[in-house]
Amino acid sequence: MGIAYYKLFDMLRRRGIKKGALGERASISKGTMAKLTNNRTVQTDTLERICKTLDCQPGDIMEYIPDGGAK
Repeated sequence: MGIAYYKLFDMLRRRGIKKGALGERASISKGTMAKLTNNRTVQTDTLERICKTLDCQPGDIMEYIPDGGAK
């Protein structure tokens, strides 16, 4: 599978932040937000802006899931 961003969306839900609001705060396009939603590849500077905006670490917003799912 690769990288999954479910942690990001769980964090947003718990903090009461909508995806669009994160996109505006972190200067992330709607297209890139769609990539995150669909667990597609994004640039590391995007992840850096998200972490800076949410005051978190990359591991707080994403997880590597090997092909075949988690063991």
